[in-house]
Amino acid sequence: MKRYGVVAALFVLSMITYIDRACISTAKDPIARDLGFSDAQMGLVFSAFALGYALAQIPSGWLADRIGPRLALAAVVAGWSALTALTGAAWSLTSMVVIRFLFGVGEAGAFPGSARAFVNWLPVGERGMANGVLFSGSRIGAALAFPMLVAMVERWGWRGSFVVLGVLGVGWAGMWLWWFRDHPETRLVVTPPAAGQVIGLREVFRTTAFVPAMVQYFAGNFTFFICLSWMHPYLKRQYGLTDAETAGYAMTPLLVGAVSQWTAGWVVDRLYASRWRAWSRRLPAMAGFAMAAGGVLAVSEMETPLGAAMAFTAATFGADLTISPSWSYCADVAGKSAGSVSAAMNMIGNLGAFLSANAFPWLLGLTGSARAYFVVAAFLNGIAVLCWVGMKSTRAPATVD
Repeated sequence: MKRYGVVAALFVLSMITYIDRACISTAKDPIARDLGFSDAQMGLVFSAFALGYALAQIPSGWLADRIGPRLALAAVVAGWSALTALTGAAWSLTSMVVIRFLFGVGEAGAFPGSARAFVNWLPVGERGMANGVLFSGSRIGAALAFPMLVAMVERWGWRGSFVVLGVLGVGWAGMWLWWFRDHPETRLVVTPPAAGQVIGLREVFRTTAFVPAMVQYFAGNFTFFICLSWMHPYLKRQYGLTDAETAGYAMTPLLVGAVSQWTAGWVVDRLYASRWRAWSRRLPAMAGFAMAAGGVLAVSEMETPLGAAMAFTAATFGADLTISPSWSYCADVAGKSAGSVSAAMNMIGNLGAFLSANAFPWLLGLTGSARAYFVVAAFLNGIAVLCWVGMKSTRAPATVD
Protein backbone atom coordinates (compact mmCIF):
# COMPACT_ATOMS: atom_id res chain seq x y z
CA MET A 1 0.00 0.00 0.00
CA LYS A 2 1.19 3.48 -0.77
CA ARG A 3 0.91 4.65 2.83
CA TYR A 4 3.75 2.26 3.73
CA GLY A 5 5.76 3.82 0.93
CA VAL A 6 5.14 7.21 2.59
CA VAL A 7 6.53 5.85 5.86
CA ALA A 8 9.56 4.42 4.02
CA ALA A 9 10.27 7.70 2.23
CA LEU A 10 10.09 9.64 5.49
CA PHE A 11 12.35 7.05 7.14
CA VAL A 12 14.99 7.84 4.52
CA LEU A 13 14.45 11.56 5.10
CA SER A 14 14.94 11.04 8.82
CA MET A 15 18.26 9.30 8.13
CA ILE A 16 19.41 12.21 5.98
CA THR A 17 18.46 14.81 8.60
CA TYR A 18 20.57 13.18 11.28
CA ILE A 19 23.52 12.38 9.04
CA ASP A 20 23.60 16.09 8.24
CA ARG A 21 23.32 17.00 11.94
CA ALA A 22 25.73 14.52 13.49
CA CYS A 23 28.50 15.00 10.91
CA ILE A 24 29.54 18.27 12.59
CA SER A 25 30.42 16.33 15.75
CA THR A 26 32.62 13.84 13.89
CA ALA A 27 34.31 16.65 11.97
CA LYS A 28 34.86 18.71 15.14
CA ASP A 29 38.62 18.22 15.39
CA PRO A 30 39.59 19.08 11.78
CA ILE A 31 37.18 22.04 11.80
CA ALA A 32 38.54 23.33 15.11
CA ARG A 33 42.11 22.85 13.94
CA ASP A 34 41.64 24.57 10.57
CA LEU A 35 39.58 27.48 11.90
CA GLY A 36 41.20 27.78 15.33
CA PHE A 37 38.06 27.09 17.39
CA SER A 38 38.12 26.32 21.12
CA ASP A 39 35.73 23.86 22.78
CA ALA A 40 33.55 26.77 23.92
CA GLN A 41 33.40 28.08 20.36
CA MET A 42 32.51 24.63 19.04
CA GLY A 43 29.73 24.61 21.63
CA LEU A 44 28.40 27.75 19.95
CA VAL A 45 28.57 26.02 16.57
CA PHE A 46 26.70 22.98 17.89
CA SER A 47 24.07 25.07 19.64
CA ALA A 48 23.56 27.47 16.70
CA PHE A 49 21.86 24.64 14.86
CA ALA A 50 19.69 23.79 17.87
CA LEU A 51 18.61 27.42 18.31
CA GLY A 52 17.69 27.90 14.64
CA TYR A 53 15.94 24.54 14.64
CA ALA A 54 13.91 25.45 17.72
CA LEU A 55 12.89 28.95 16.62
CA ALA A 56 11.71 27.83 13.19
CA GLN A 57 9.59 24.92 14.41
CA ILE A 58 6.26 26.73 14.66
CA PRO A 59 6.59 28.59 11.32
CA SER A 60 7.55 25.35 9.59
CA GLY A 61 4.69 23.45 11.24
CA TRP A 62 2.29 26.21 10.18
CA LEU A 63 3.68 25.95 6.64
CA ALA A 64 3.05 22.20 6.51
CA ASP A 65 -0.52 22.67 7.76
CA ARG A 66 -1.23 25.45 5.24
CA ILE A 67 0.40 24.31 2.00
CA GLY A 68 0.62 20.59 2.71
CA PRO A 69 3.58 18.29 3.41
CA ARG A 70 4.41 17.73 -0.27
CA LEU A 71 5.53 21.27 -1.06
CA ALA A 72 6.64 22.08 2.49
CA LEU A 73 9.02 19.14 2.79
CA ALA A 74 10.43 19.52 -0.73
CA ALA A 75 11.22 23.19 -0.03
CA VAL A 76 12.83 22.77 3.39
CA VAL A 77 14.89 19.72 2.40
CA ALA A 78 16.31 21.49 -0.66
CA GLY A 79 17.05 24.57 1.46
CA TRP A 80 18.88 22.85 4.28
CA SER A 81 20.81 20.65 1.85
CA ALA A 82 22.19 23.79 0.21
CA LEU A 83 23.23 25.03 3.66
CA THR A 84 24.87 21.68 4.43
CA ALA A 85 27.03 22.18 1.36
CA LEU A 86 27.73 25.80 2.40
CA THR A 87 29.08 24.58 5.74
CA GLY A 88 32.15 23.49 3.80
CA ALA A 89 32.72 27.11 2.74
CA ALA A 90 32.82 28.55 6.29
CA TRP A 91 35.92 30.67 6.99
CA SER A 92 35.37 32.03 10.51
CA LEU A 93 33.40 31.49 13.71
CA THR A 94 30.76 34.00 12.65
CA SER A 95 30.24 32.43 9.24
CA MET A 96 30.07 28.93 10.70
CA VAL A 97 27.55 29.96 13.39
CA VAL A 98 25.36 31.78 10.85
CA ILE A 99 25.41 28.87 8.39
CA ARG A 100 24.62 26.29 11.08
CA PHE A 101 21.86 28.50 12.49
CA LEU A 102 20.22 28.76 9.05
CA PHE A 103 20.77 25.04 8.53
CA GLY A 104 18.78 24.49 11.73
CA VAL A 105 16.03 26.78 10.44
CA GLY A 106 15.82 24.64 7.30
CA GLU A 107 15.75 21.30 9.11
CA ALA A 108 13.00 22.53 11.43
CA GLY A 109 10.36 21.57 8.86
CA ALA A 110 11.29 17.89 8.62
CA PHE A 111 9.38 16.32 11.47
CA PRO A 112 6.36 18.67 11.65
CA GLY A 113 5.90 18.06 7.92
CA SER A 114 6.20 14.31 8.53
CA ALA A 115 3.66 14.54 11.35
CA ARG A 116 1.16 16.21 9.05
CA ALA A 117 1.79 13.58 6.36
CA PHE A 118 1.03 10.84 8.90
CA VAL A 119 -2.23 12.54 9.94
CA ASN A 120 -3.26 12.70 6.27
CA TRP A 121 -2.24 9.15 5.39
CA LEU A 122 -2.41 6.92 8.50
CA PRO A 123 -5.19 5.83 10.90
CA VAL A 124 -4.57 6.43 14.61
CA GLY A 125 -3.84 2.78 15.36
CA GLU A 126 -0.84 2.76 12.97
CA ARG A 127 0.82 6.02 14.00
CA GLY A 128 2.82 4.61 16.91
CA MET A 129 4.79 2.22 14.73
CA ALA A 130 5.03 4.79 11.94
CA ASN A 131 6.61 7.31 14.30
CA GLY A 132 8.90 4.60 15.62
CA VAL A 133 10.08 3.80 12.08
CA LEU A 134 10.44 7.50 11.28
CA PHE A 135 12.63 8.33 14.26
CA SER A 136 14.61 5.11 14.05
CA GLY A 137 15.89 6.51 10.77
CA SER A 138 17.27 9.49 12.65
CA ARG A 139 19.25 7.26 14.99
CA ILE A 140 20.57 5.04 12.20
CA GLY A 141 21.54 8.14 10.24
CA ALA A 142 23.36 9.64 13.21
CA ALA A 143 25.16 6.36 13.89
CA LEU A 144 26.24 6.03 10.26
CA ALA A 145 27.47 9.61 10.29
CA PHE A 146 30.32 8.81 12.68
CA PRO A 147 32.24 6.22 10.59
CA MET A 148 31.00 7.73 7.31
CA LEU A 149 32.44 11.15 8.11
CA VAL A 150 35.73 9.69 9.32
CA ALA A 151 36.14 8.02 5.91
CA MET A 152 34.84 11.02 3.95
CA VAL A 153 37.08 13.51 5.76
CA GLU A 154 40.10 11.32 5.07
CA ARG A 155 39.23 11.25 1.37
CA TRP A 156 37.78 14.71 0.64
CA GLY A 157 38.54 16.77 3.73
CA TRP A 158 35.81 18.20 5.94
CA ARG A 159 34.88 20.89 3.42
CA GLY A 160 34.32 18.50 0.52
CA SER A 161 32.43 16.08 2.76
CA PHE A 162 29.74 18.63 3.53
CA VAL A 163 29.24 19.30 -0.17
CA VAL A 164 28.69 15.60 -0.85
CA LEU A 165 26.12 15.41 1.95
CA GLY A 166 24.23 18.36 0.53
CA VAL A 167 23.72 16.54 -2.77
CA LEU A 168 21.95 13.64 -1.00
CA GLY A 169 19.24 15.91 0.36
CA VAL A 170 18.59 17.63 -2.95
CA GLY A 171 18.02 14.23 -4.55
CA TRP A 172 15.47 13.26 -1.89
CA ALA A 173 13.58 16.58 -2.32
CA GLY A 174 13.23 15.99 -6.05
CA MET A 175 11.94 12.45 -5.55
CA TRP A 176 9.40 13.57 -2.93
CA LEU A 177 8.03 16.37 -5.10
CA TRP A 178 7.58 13.99 -8.03
CA TRP A 179 6.06 11.02 -6.15
CA PHE A 180 4.16 12.18 -3.07
CA ARG A 181 0.65 13.67 -2.86
CA ASP A 182 -0.79 15.40 0.21
CA HIS A 183 -3.70 12.96 0.55
CA PRO A 184 -4.42 9.38 -0.51
CA GLU A 185 -7.10 8.89 -3.14
CA THR A 186 -9.34 7.51 -0.39
CA ARG A 187 -9.35 9.96 2.50
CA LEU A 188 -9.11 8.90 6.15
CA VAL A 189 -12.39 9.06 8.04
CA VAL A 190 -12.03 10.41 11.57
CA THR A 191 -14.56 10.95 14.32
CA PRO A 192 -15.71 14.56 14.86
CA PRO A 193 -14.93 16.96 16.37
CA ALA A 194 -11.26 16.09 15.98
CA ALA A 195 -11.57 15.89 12.21
CA GLY A 196 -12.23 19.60 11.95
CA GLN A 197 -10.24 20.79 14.95
CA VAL A 198 -7.97 23.78 14.34
CA ILE A 199 -5.89 24.99 17.28
CA GLY A 200 -4.49 28.51 17.54
CA LEU A 201 -0.93 29.23 18.63
CA ARG A 202 -2.06 30.96 21.82
CA GLU A 203 -4.03 27.87 22.83
CA VAL A 204 -1.00 25.65 22.33
CA PHE A 205 0.96 27.47 25.02
CA ARG A 206 -1.96 27.80 27.44
CA THR A 207 -3.70 24.43 27.21
CA THR A 208 -3.01 21.82 29.88
CA ALA A 209 -2.97 19.10 27.20
CA PHE A 210 0.05 20.65 25.48
CA VAL A 211 2.25 22.29 28.14
CA PRO A 212 3.32 18.98 29.79
CA ALA A 213 4.11 17.61 26.31
CA MET A 214 6.53 20.48 25.77
CA VAL A 215 8.18 20.10 29.18
CA GLN A 216 8.80 16.39 28.79
CA TYR A 217 10.15 16.86 25.27
CA PHE A 218 12.56 19.49 26.59
CA ALA A 219 13.95 16.86 28.99
CA GLY A 220 14.28 14.21 26.29
CA ASN A 221 16.11 16.52 23.90
CA PHE A 222 18.39 17.83 26.64
CA THR A 223 19.44 14.23 27.31
CA PHE A 224 19.70 13.01 23.74
CA PHE A 225 21.50 15.97 22.19
CA ILE A 226 24.76 15.10 23.91
CA CYS A 227 24.87 12.05 21.63
CA LEU A 228 24.92 14.37 18.62
CA SER A 229 27.33 16.91 20.05
CA TRP A 230 29.60 16.01 22.98
CA MET A 231 29.44 12.21 23.30
CA HIS A 232 32.01 11.64 20.55
CA PRO A 233 34.51 14.23 21.88
CA TYR A 234 33.84 13.12 25.49
CA LEU A 235 34.64 9.47 24.80
CA LYS A 236 37.70 10.35 22.75
CA ARG A 237 39.20 12.68 25.36
CA GLN A 238 38.11 10.85 28.51
CA TYR A 239 39.54 7.49 27.45
CA GLY A 240 42.30 8.49 25.01
CA LEU A 241 40.73 6.80 21.99
CA THR A 242 41.56 7.09 18.30
CA ASP A 243 39.00 8.47 15.86
CA ALA A 244 38.11 5.00 14.60
CA GLU A 245 37.75 3.60 18.15
CA THR A 246 35.60 6.53 19.21
CA ALA A 247 33.34 6.15 16.17
CA GLY A 248 32.80 2.48 17.02
CA TYR A 249 31.75 3.24 20.59
CA ALA A 250 29.67 6.29 19.61
CA MET A 251 27.67 4.32 17.03
CA THR A 252 26.31 1.84 19.55
CA PRO A 253 23.95 4.10 21.55
CA LEU A 254 22.46 5.48 18.34
CA LEU A 255 21.92 2.10 16.70
CA VAL A 256 20.31 0.79 19.88
CA GLY A 257 18.22 3.97 19.87
CA ALA A 258 16.84 2.87 16.50
CA VAL A 259 15.77 -0.43 18.07
CA SER A 260 14.17 1.57 20.87
CA GLN A 261 12.14 3.58 18.34
CA TRP A 262 10.75 0.41 16.76
CA THR A 263 10.08 -1.07 20.19
CA ALA A 264 8.21 2.02 21.36
CA GLY A 265 6.15 2.19 18.18
CA TRP A 266 5.17 -1.48 18.44
CA VAL A 267 4.24 -1.16 22.13
CA VAL A 268 2.22 2.03 21.54
CA ASP A 269 0.12 0.39 18.82
CA ARG A 270 -0.34 -2.88 20.75
CA LEU A 271 -1.48 -1.03 23.87
CA TYR A 272 -3.78 1.14 21.76
CA ALA A 273 -5.50 -2.00 20.46
CA SER A 274 -5.94 -3.39 24.00
CA ARG A 275 -7.89 -2.44 27.11
CA TRP A 276 -4.87 -0.29 28.06
CA ARG A 277 -5.61 2.19 25.26
CA ALA A 278 -5.71 5.14 27.69
CA TRP A 279 -2.12 4.33 28.72
CA SER A 280 -0.81 3.48 25.24
CA ARG A 281 1.21 6.70 25.06
CA ARG A 282 1.93 7.15 28.77
CA LEU A 283 3.39 3.80 29.83
CA PRO A 284 6.19 3.59 27.21
CA ALA A 285 7.12 7.24 27.79
CA MET A 286 7.24 6.98 31.59
CA ALA A 287 9.35 3.81 31.41
CA GLY A 288 11.67 5.49 28.92
CA PHE A 289 12.33 8.58 31.00
CA ALA A 290 13.00 6.48 34.11
CA MET A 291 15.53 4.42 32.16
CA ALA A 292 17.14 7.53 30.71
CA ALA A 293 17.60 9.02 34.17
CA GLY A 294 19.42 5.92 35.40
CA GLY A 295 21.58 5.63 32.29
CA VAL A 296 22.71 9.22 32.18
CA LEU A 297 23.66 9.16 35.88
CA ALA A 298 25.85 6.11 35.26
CA VAL A 299 27.92 7.62 32.42
CA SER A 300 30.40 9.58 34.53
CA GLU A 301 30.90 6.64 36.92
CA MET A 302 32.31 4.35 34.24
CA GLU A 303 36.04 3.63 34.22
CA THR A 304 36.20 2.14 30.72
CA PRO A 305 34.96 3.37 27.33
CA LEU A 306 32.86 0.22 27.00
CA GLY A 307 31.13 0.98 30.29
CA ALA A 308 30.52 4.59 29.30
CA ALA A 309 29.16 3.52 25.92
CA MET A 310 26.81 1.07 27.65
CA ALA A 311 25.56 3.81 29.99
CA PHE A 312 25.04 6.17 27.05
CA THR A 313 23.21 3.31 25.33
CA ALA A 314 20.84 2.85 28.27
CA ALA A 315 20.16 6.59 28.43
CA THR A 316 19.57 6.78 24.67
CA PHE A 317 17.34 3.72 24.64
CA GLY A 318 15.22 5.24 27.39
CA ALA A 319 15.03 8.71 25.83
CA ASP A 320 14.11 7.21 22.47
CA LEU A 321 11.27 5.18 23.99
CA THR A 322 9.56 8.53 24.58
CA ILE A 323 9.65 9.85 21.00
CA SER A 324 6.91 7.80 19.34
CA PRO A 325 4.49 8.35 22.27
CA SER A 326 5.18 12.09 22.16
CA TRP A 327 4.46 12.54 18.45
CA SER A 328 1.52 10.13 18.55
CA TYR A 329 0.10 12.15 21.46
CA CYS A 330 0.34 15.38 19.44
CA ALA A 331 -1.45 13.81 16.49
CA ASP A 332 -4.14 12.49 18.86
CA VAL A 333 -4.95 15.81 20.47
CA ALA A 334 -4.27 18.22 17.59
CA GLY A 335 -6.04 16.78 14.53
CA LYS A 336 -5.67 19.16 11.59
CA SER A 337 -3.26 21.28 13.62
CA ALA A 338 -0.83 18.37 14.09
CA GLY A 339 1.94 20.16 12.20
CA SER A 340 1.72 23.31 14.33
CA VAL A 341 1.25 21.57 17.69
CA SER A 342 4.03 19.02 17.14
CA ALA A 343 6.23 21.89 15.97
CA ALA A 344 5.58 23.79 19.20
CA MET A 345 6.54 20.70 21.20
CA ASN A 346 9.64 20.21 19.07
CA MET A 347 10.55 23.89 19.46
CA ILE A 348 10.61 23.66 23.25
CA GLY A 349 12.40 20.33 23.03
CA ASN A 350 15.12 21.80 20.90
CA LEU A 351 15.60 24.71 23.25
CA GLY A 352 16.57 21.86 25.56
CA ALA A 353 19.06 20.69 22.93
CA PHE A 354 20.42 24.24 22.63
CA LEU A 355 20.95 24.47 26.39
CA SER A 356 22.42 20.97 26.48
CA ALA A 357 25.09 21.80 23.90
CA ASN A 358 26.23 24.78 25.96
CA ALA A 359 25.61 23.34 29.44
CA PHE A 360 28.04 20.47 28.98
CA PRO A 361 31.22 22.53 28.42
CA TRP A 362 30.01 25.25 30.83
CA LEU A 363 29.37 22.84 33.71
CA LEU A 364 32.57 20.96 32.92
CA GLY A 365 34.56 24.20 33.18
CA LEU A 366 32.70 25.30 36.32
CA THR A 367 33.00 22.05 38.26
CA GLY A 368 35.94 20.32 36.60
CA SER A 369 33.78 17.24 36.06
CA ALA A 370 31.16 16.09 33.58
CA ARG A 371 29.06 14.64 36.40
CA ALA A 372 27.18 17.91 37.01
CA TYR A 373 25.71 17.76 33.52
CA PHE A 374 24.57 14.19 33.95
CA VAL A 375 22.91 14.96 37.30
CA VAL A 376 20.97 17.84 35.73
CA ALA A 377 19.85 15.59 32.85
CA ALA A 378 18.68 12.90 35.28
CA PHE A 379 16.65 15.46 37.25
CA LEU A 380 14.92 16.65 34.08
CA ASN A 381 14.05 13.08 33.16
CA GLY A 382 12.40 12.66 36.55
CA ILE A 383 10.27 15.74 35.91
CA ALA A 384 9.27 14.27 32.55
CA VAL A 385 7.94 11.11 34.19
CA LEU A 386 5.62 13.27 36.30
CA CYS A 387 4.45 15.17 33.20
CA TRP A 388 3.24 11.98 31.55
CA VAL A 389 1.06 10.96 34.48
CA GLY A 390 -1.55 13.49 33.39
CA MET A 391 -1.09 13.41 29.60
CA LYS A 392 -4.22 11.71 28.28
CA SER A 393 -4.94 11.33 24.56
CA THR A 394 -8.42 12.52 23.67
CA ARG A 395 -8.73 11.41 20.03
CA ALA A 396 -11.11 8.66 19.01
CA PRO A 397 -9.70 6.01 16.65
CA ALA A 398 -9.61 6.66 12.90
CA THR A 399 -10.36 4.18 10.15
CA VAL A 400 -9.63 3.91 6.46
CA ASP A 401 -12.74 4.34 4.36
